[in-house]
Amino acid sequence: MKKYQKISKENAILAIEILNKYYSDAKCGLDFKEPIELVVALILAAQCTDERVNKITPILFRKYKDVYDLANANLEDIQNIIRPCGFYVNKASSILETSKTIVERFNGQVPNNMKDLTTLRGIGRKSANIILQECFHNTVGIAVDTHVTRISRKIGLSNSNTPEKIEQDLMKKLDKKYWTKINHIFVYHGRAICIARRPQCNDCPIQDICSKNE
Repeated sequence: MKKYQKISKENAILAIEILNKYYSDAKCGLDFKEPIELVVALILAAQCTDERVNKITPILFRKYKDVYDLANANLEDIQNIIRPCGFYVNKASSILETSKTIVERFNGQVPNNMKDLTTLRGIGRKSANIILQECFHNTVGIAVDTHVTRISRKIGLSNSNTPEKIEQDLMKKLDKKYWTKINHIFVYHGRAICIARRPQCNDCPIQDICSKNE
């Protein structure tokens, strides 16, 4: 895997601030009203677009009003509803098992800490970071997905190969006040300009910073 020249902390902060202004409306792409809805949406979002997930979750929660309904749902019924999101067999099992866990172990409340969240089937550290940030306004880390991984490497924020190590690199490089911004602005940037197979570098607001790594 290509190694990129490490960016200075000063340029790292500059890049984040530029992108934050450029994508001033950046936010979580998954629609939800209650924490359980975000938990389910994140399970469905694996290898599926946010747009499609946002069409399916309202259908699911019209039938199953809350986590108690989901915990008692029929597995095949969940599968049929979420089928358009792909990998619906495994995702349905994760939704059902996670709902039961929340009811049985956490009194029907989505956990508000990293340790408990990552015991839920289908919820890893990335998803847990998003849940904590979006539902509980508690930022303990940075959600590292494919966009964050790729752009962090390209800018020179990290040369690590795993989401866990990339998260640690970002947390060391950037002050905590920036942690809530990273995932949202990198996702927006990765979809709009820094596209994996056809990056629009001439349109990039941080071209001068990023180009130092070419």
